Amino acid sequence: MQNKFPNVRFLAPDRVFVSEEATIGDGAIIYPDNYIYGRTVIEAGAVLRPENILEDAFVGAGSEIEKSVLRGARVGKNCTVGPFAHLRKGANVGDNCRVGDFVEIKNSVVGAGTKVSHLAYVGDADVGENCNIGCGVVFCNYDGKNKHRTRVGNNCFIGSNVNLIAPVEIADGAFVAAGTTVTEGAGKGDFVIGRVRQQIRAGGAKRYLGGEEK
Repeated sequence: MQNKFPNVRFLAPDRVFVSEEATIGDGAIIYPDNYIYGRTVIEAGAVLRPENILEDAFVGAGSEIEKSVLRGARVGKNCTVGPFAHLRKGANVGDNCRVGDFVEIKNSVVGAGTKVSHLAYVGDADVGENCNIGCGVVFCNYDGKNKHRTRVGNNCFIGSNVNLIAPVEIADGAFVAAGTTVTEGAGKGDFVIGRVRQQIRAGGAKRYLGGEEK
């Protein structure tokens, strides 16, 4: 491997598998326990931290991948991915993005500068640039019979635990509040919130648990 990639730094070459068809750019750093299959391309200066599986994937210059699986996926320049992310076939992540822990992306485009930081599923979607996709967001793409697509514009904020029920479109600059289930499209700059109003019953916990007579 070192002869084939003389300008790549393998920290433990005996613990790395690289396909004969793979390409690795100069200055890349490959940590132990990486498995690089198929026609994977790793551009110059990228870093593969331990325990990644890449198959027919593309990793842009300067990007860093940690403990993640990329199959048929593309990651742009200067991104961070992982740990424990899963980018499936058709995932196309733009430059300067953050894909965090326990994020799954499938058949989706994620625009430059967008952050999907943790615990989210992005499936069959087109997400614009400079968006925030919060913790627990689910792109609900399957109705039990067919897959549908969701479109999110640029500069959108999608709060934690939001469900986007496809097909639906969120226009540029919209803000979707945490806990909302979105079933209708949102216009440019709209604020979207959909929750059951909170009720408080003083002392109700003890009564509910049977610790106090009703």
